[in-house]
Amino acid sequence: MPHRTGLYEDPPSACWPIIYSPDYNITFMGLEKLHPFDAGKWGKVINFLKEEKLIADDLIVQAREATDEDLLVVHTRRYLNKLKAGKLAVDRGWAINVGGGFHHCSSDKGGGFCAYADITLAIKFLFERVQGVSKATIIDLDAHQGNGHERDFMDDHRVYIMDAYNRYIYPGDGFAKRAIKRRVELEWGTEDTEYLQKVHTHVEGALNELKPDIIVYNAGTDILDGDPLGGLAISPQGIVKRDEVVFKAARSRRIPILMVTSGGYQKRTARIIADSILNLHNLGLIDKELAASGVANPKVEQMIRDSAKGLANLSLQ
Repeated sequence: MPHRTGLYEDPPSACWPIIYSPDYNITFMGLEKLHPFDAGKWGKVINFLKEEKLIADDLIVQAREATDEDLLVVHTRRYLNKLKAGKLAVDRGWAINVGGGFHHCSSDKGGGFCAYADITLAIKFLFERVQGVSKATIIDLDAHQGNGHERDFMDDHRVYIMDAYNRYIYPGDGFAKRAIKRRVELEWGTEDTEYLQKVHTHVEGALNELKPDIIVYNAGTDILDGDPLGGLAISPQGIVKRDEVVFKAARSRRIPILMVTSGGYQKRTARIIADSILNLHNLGLIDKELAASGVANPKVEQMIRDSAKGLANLSLQ
């Protein structure tokens, strides 16, 4: 029997499936302003979306704190506040957690700024609690290898992992790579054209190889040109297009998708994340009607086909 939990209470239907808590932001007497990383980027993303009139405070799903019993599904007694996004994605067709994506943490070990295995927890909760969810695909497009969830699902054939990362940077976990079904190892300084072509090819290939019941999309912005840890050279427009490619692939197949924002260590990443979410909305890939029905409309499907055709010829431009 599944244990009792407060994480899976249904939010009001009027809410966007966008999950956030002010607790995501790290503050300490102003000292966070001296740090080169943007410790408050998640709050800035929400503020940008408010300024554009996409969302308001009462339309956001508030993240909840997990109990000890919740955390024992994977961890020992630790704190986590991001689990319910998985069910929300299944119910509404999509969800975006403005935070999360701690892909270096496995069930028994943290690493690389990651204290909690939230991707593992979200998927295991879905397998345990949501009827009809028995297969999951992780599309990890953070600049770093997602060795945490790879170790957790090493021998679990229900989970298909695609991972595209800079081959020369942390963590270089050779053992964890054995769990990757579709591995895309990138060179230093990879730029938009090559990157987007590879993302399109391998996302399509992954979803054609196995149609999952849920996609967990780790949308790290540390691929941005100039990121001190990523070592790639993707433009802001390239990041927006990347997210569009993944959502179009999911929506065209009517697969629920949960997006988490993961790494990104420059001050401008919050604006890029917000711009990407706004772009998804403007293209009709996320909206309240689509969220409620989980079914793509014909105009969106035609747009997806046209875009896919254009991306296939991207390298010729």
